[in-house]
Amino acid sequence: GYTLDELENDITGGATPASFEPSIDYVVTKIPRFAFEKFPGAEPVLTTAMKSVGEVMAIGRTFQESLQKALRGLETGLTGLDEIEIPGIAHGAASHADDRNAIRAAFGTPTPDRLRMVAQAIRMGTSLEDVHAMCKIDPWFLEQIAGILAMEDRIREHGIPEDAANLRMLKAMGFSDARLASLVRKDVEEIEKIRRTLDVHPVYKRIDTCAAEFASPTAYMYSTYEVPFAGALANEAQVSSRKKVVILGGGPNRIGQGIEFDYCCCHAAFALRDAGFEAIMVNCNPETVSTDYDTSDRLYFEPLTPEDVLEILRAEQASGELVGVIVQFGGQTPLKLADALEKAGIPILGTSPDMIDLAEDRDRFQKLLHKLGLSQPKNGIAYSVEQARLVAGELGFPLVVRPSYVLGGRAMQIIHDESMLQSYLLDTVPGLVPEDIKQKYPNDKTGQINTLLGKNPLLFDTYLSGAIEVDVDCLCDGKSTYVSGILEHIEEAGIHSGDSACSLPVHSLPSDLVDELERQTAALARALNVGGLMNVQYAIKDGTVYVLEVNPRASR
Repeated sequence: GYTLDELENDITGGATPASFEPSIDYVVTKIPRFAFEKFPGAEPVLTTAMKSVGEVMAIGRTFQESLQKALRGLETGLTGLDEIEIPGIAHGAASHADDRNAIRAAFGTPTPDRLRMVAQAIRMGTSLEDVHAMCKIDPWFLEQIAGILAMEDRIREHGIPEDAANLRMLKAMGFSDARLASLVRKDVEEIEKIRRTLDVHPVYKRIDTCAAEFASPTAYMYSTYEVPFAGALANEAQVSSRKKVVILGGGPNRIGQGIEFDYCCCHAAFALRDAGFEAIMVNCNPETVSTDYDTSDRLYFEPLTPEDVLEILRAEQASGELVGVIVQFGGQTPLKLADALEKAGIPILGTSPDMIDLAEDRDRFQKLLHKLGLSQPKNGIAYSVEQARLVAGELGFPLVVRPSYVLGGRAMQIIHDESMLQSYLLDTVPGLVPEDIKQKYPNDKTGQINTLLGKNPLLFDTYLSGAIEVDVDCLCDGKSTYVSGILEHIEEAGIHSGDSACSLPVHSLPSDLVDELERQTAALARALNVGGLMNVQYAIKDGTVYVLEVNPRASR
């Protein structure tokens, strides 16, 4: 075979051989993504068996920057090293013997939250020596975490800096606008306004494996905040003057949102290239093909948050024409960003954010189905724990319950009786509560749940026992609809589509029922003015077609 010095390094365009020792001027942090909330009753304990379902990767100039970017890239509601409750803590001080024992017990069991528990123990006054003795994490990493926490204390005490230099220093440590807002108890929009007023923006650097010693043609970018040199920032993005389209990826793999969406992103990038557009990919998942350096014309390895994505688009709009952003190929993750992008004046290609919201919002969607004369199972919506009990009482059991605006059947459950409902409300739903709400109501579980449900209510549907579930995928330009496939589930309705085997074509449905499915799908696509892909899930019982949900995006 070839020797290393005979092989070219593609990343440097052949300027260096494979034997050339890499020189790295960036730090990469990977964090696994776990999904224990999908398995009620399972102990969230890490062992020698792999239990992660995906991972996120972040790149920065320093460990602190890349760590905080990775934490917010997990899409678990974190904005950084968010506070967490350590089980058994009664006094909130590491100097107290009972609390010290609680910390030791928490560290003795490795869980997905161990990193944040380490940070919380340091917040409580535990010395780095004691933390190291209890968890065996290298002192260098503990010192870096302690540095972030010390800066958090300064921010709480002194507020957001009023000068660009100090604010840029905070951003260089990886603090997101959302985390800064949480620390000073302000809205994230206020922090964003301060940052833009001071003209503090990231620059984009290239992954070139040679610390810029050789010119690299590979457009593999990451953001960082650095001090201007000679009055200018060294931005290596080299934004072109071509017409460009940005594709938002799906972030870390999880149950219900995985590689199938990345396949869509990759083929979208290939098709855009063939059509003469510059294809720009944004993602933070190292397991995907879309994050290979040669899949798109330019790759931004960044968290999929409004702040990070909008800064990328700002950089790209500096030259050339941004034709638009595609949000329908990355699963639910990009759809959540559509509203923020539209408010910022970014053109969304395909189905509009308002129509996306119409499909997601239970009240609006119910009115649409009524207008179209389409059926759906008896259902209700609950914005509080008490209302959830009332809705369940009105509909009767069994019920399918799930939170709104989620993907992959997260926290979806079939409830058969009152005790199961009670367990769901008090055990499953609290796992969905983000940290900022937990901090606001530290000892009030009901208050936490009601605050969450006020924004993301619970959806209740009468469970159609013995019904056949059907998935229909279609392509629409707002006028004509092409049904690409009707898939009949082998399992009964209520089993998540990602966990079901399907038959294509259908094997038990008569032709007139297939025609009716196509008619209803076309009616929904026109009503939602779908531009691109749409997925509809139906349940069929006793010859009646019920609409379960509509997803205005690519589906598995």
